[in-house]
Amino acid sequence: MNMQEFQMLCEAKNISISEHQLNQLSRYAQLLQEWNEKINLTAITGLEDIFIKHFYDSLLIAPYCYEAKMLCDVGSGAGFPGLVLKIVLPEVNITLVEPTLKRVNFLNLVISELNLEKISVLNKRMEDCIELKESFDIVTARAVAALRVLSELCLPFVRVNGFFIAMKGSSGQEELEVSKNALKVLGGNVSSVIKETLPDGSARMNILIQKVSISPSKYPRAYAQIKKKAL
Repeated sequence: MNMQEFQMLCEAKNISISEHQLNQLSRYAQLLQEWNEKINLTAITGLEDIFIKHFYDSLLIAPYCYEAKMLCDVGSGAGFPGLVLKIVLPEVNITLVEPTLKRVNFLNLVISELNLEKISVLNKRMEDCIELKESFDIVTARAVAALRVLSELCLPFVRVNGFFIAMKGSSGQEELEVSKNALKVLGGNVSSVIKETLPDGSARMNILIQKVSISPSKYPRAYAQIKKKAL
């Protein structure tokens, strides 16, 4: 698949990508391949797979982020979806939260190499970012934890009327079923569930959860507590 084909694939989903942004994504992919030989960033290393399984997959939620001013990506890892969204949505202020220092160093390198602005990286766990509660229009998370756990790590940081976008695979519906109480307690309400299929046939489910009321002040709890007794 060439860059024009990738561009057309995105345009079919109402995602506009300029030549400059394509060049930035290409450089990002190159850095990902180079750094992956030093530290464990991803099991997906082929260029086409990076563009489809990481970049395109991340961009599937871009149309729901166009109006956002402040976005937070929880457990950003190698930058999916937060860093990919930053490239395509340059005007959105984005915060990447990643607890592993090696990955933080990689994220900062990509940001520097691509001259990205309005983006910051926090080397912290999300539950330790209490000062950021109720402050983001959108909070995203991809492949971080089960939805019951993830909801407590993300919803308290969404402002009322904002959205938590949980990016899930084929288990998304099952996770959603057992997360109803957590969403209710934390002030979230499922707005829509968008099922997608990647070009390689992989199933994706993006769950848009609107914040309808302020989360109780005691959340999020320490991660050990969340894992031990999820809502």
